[in-house]
Amino acid sequence: MTHYEAEIQSLKDRLLIMASRAEEAVNHAIQALVQRDDDLARSVREQDDQIDTLEQEIDEQAIRLLSKAPLATQLRLIVSATNIARDLERVGDEATTISRRAIELSQEPQLKPYVDIPRMAQMALGMLRDALDAFVSGNTAKARAVIPRDKEVDALNKQLHRELASFMVESPATITRCLHLMTISKALERIADHAKNVAEDVVYLYEARDIRHQEALKRG
Repeated sequence: MTHYEAEIQSLKDRLLIMASRAEEAVNHAIQALVQRDDDLARSVREQDDQIDTLEQEIDEQAIRLLSKAPLATQLRLIVSATNIARDLERVGDEATTISRRAIELSQEPQLKPYVDIPRMAQMALGMLRDALDAFVSGNTAKARAVIPRDKEVDALNKQLHRELASFMVESPATITRCLHLMTISKALERIADHAKNVAEDVVYLYEARDIRHQEALKRG
């Protein structure tokens, strides 16, 4: 392995560490919500800071690698890695949003059993894990299979928003709690969007094909 190849491998390894931290942050944020654990919720902010640092390190490493005239395949890897890092950083941001709302909700009586939100979290994180597995293995079929799953998370988010809107109409005293839960649900829907972006980057990396516009046309 040449020094340049070792640097490329280091970039991939750092990206996978960042992915693991992002997934852990989301899991901790949801756990804090369900268990009404404010200390755990506050720890998510520290995890997000670590994720931000990793993104910065990946960007700096990518700039160094780009300055050394990479081959086309290496160039796609570097570009994809920076795109994926940006999405993972945003996953960390969404985890922080969830944790903040969890702290607010822990001060109030629980509105309803938390069933849909943990389910949405598992769906979104399952998408993210599969997209990253595809990144490691080069399995673009697996990456492509992630993309339509985003619609399932979207549908659950809309269903939960409708349910919470009914709560607010029937009982105005629940409005603040409902709005917090809507924000959490929307954050999970965005995490699924970021997982879909990662999957599309994996297809670009291994097939040299940008499918984002194709997906946008299908949605339109």
